[in-house]
Amino acid sequence: MSQQLAYVFLTPYSLYKSRNGGIMSRLISRTGLDLAAMRMFAPSAELVKQYAETIVSAQDTNDRKVQELLKQYVLENLSPDPKTGRRRRVMALLFRGNEAVRKVRSVVGNLSPDRRGGETIRDTYSDLILDDNGNVRYFEPAVMAAPNEAEAEAKLKLWARFSDSDGGILENVIAYPPGETPERTLVLIKPDNFKFSTGRPGNVIDFFSRTGLYVVGAKVLHMSTAQAMEFYGPVREFLRNKLKDGVSAKAKDILEKEFGFKLADADQKALGEILGPIQGDSQFDNIVRFMSGHAPGEIPKSDWEKPGTEKCIALVYEGVGAVNKIRDVLGPTDPSKAPPGSIRREFGSTIMVNAAHASDSADNAKREFGIVKPGENNFKQVIEETFGKI
Repeated sequence: MSQQLAYVFLTPYSLYKSRNGGIMSRLISRTGLDLAAMRMFAPSAELVKQYAETIVSAQDTNDRKVQELLKQYVLENLSPDPKTGRRRRVMALLFRGNEAVRKVRSVVGNLSPDRRGGETIRDTYSDLILDDNGNVRYFEPAVMAAPNEAEAEAKLKLWARFSDSDGGILENVIAYPPGETPERTLVLIKPDNFKFSTGRPGNVIDFFSRTGLYVVGAKVLHMSTAQAMEFYGPVREFLRNKLKDGVSAKAKDILEKEFGFKLADADQKALGEILGPIQGDSQFDNIVRFMSGHAPGEIPKSDWEKPGTEKCIALVYEGVGAVNKIRDVLGPTDPSKAPPGSIRREFGSTIMVNAAHASDSADNAKREFGIVKPGENNFKQVIEETFGKI
């Protein structure tokens, strides 16, 4: 079977209620598809208008009344705020794989006032409430998804055309009270969350929702070896110095046991000066390999800039005190020292395999943004790889 592309658009309300983690968890774990791209949008009036015109379709399994509700919902809730002109946030997810459109739609579900369970995403997160006369009192679809492959293609091409102008790292989409100064920080959902099609990536994101911060940027990242080396570059010298004492003590024990003589403190220190940097470089290579798939010495230098084989999600969070709030929920680097309820205590296993990374200062966040480029438009790139130039 051919590889298909399917989309899910999370509505502004789903993002406002921080339901993105739970929704993503269900989509990844229940479809088994590849999460190929993510992008944050602040749709313009023109994008919303053109998208709304595509909603009503004879091919959609929702009945005509529900489709009309969806069209009106899109016009009212995805358009810029008519009072302030401020645009609203929409998160776009792209899934790739065999029968991707059918699988995604099956997990998303249909809209009905008569739902009885929580099997689908819309069962859990959407609302269609009627009064005694059958009139709609409240409607929230939670997500948007295509009913068939042809409509998925048409709508993805539409959003791809607007993805540069209306997407990326969003500006001025959140209103703050006077005197509050927001900051931005970077989060990487690390490769250990993507070894299998489980809900872990979404579950980790769900933990971050406790901060009350806002996602304003999102990208699926295949970190290159060069990016990993630059990103973790400051760690390299730290490791080369930190490991001197430990490796020298271990080397002293081994040598004394093997050769039957005692080493003086000065000799042990000299061993540390030699072996510490070697051990530090080895650990640094392990980090680069974990994040990108290859250590520098394992591939030609000409391949260092190519996208790696490991997957991450890069997220930009915005809000007052964003750096500290994110790091408090994340927990310390060593999962064994992380407090209960923290991400690394819940999902981490070692100092390196510890679920997520977060910037430790606003200045470092800016440096890291420059390396991983969370605003880069690989959403459009993935669509064009499938359907051709837009």
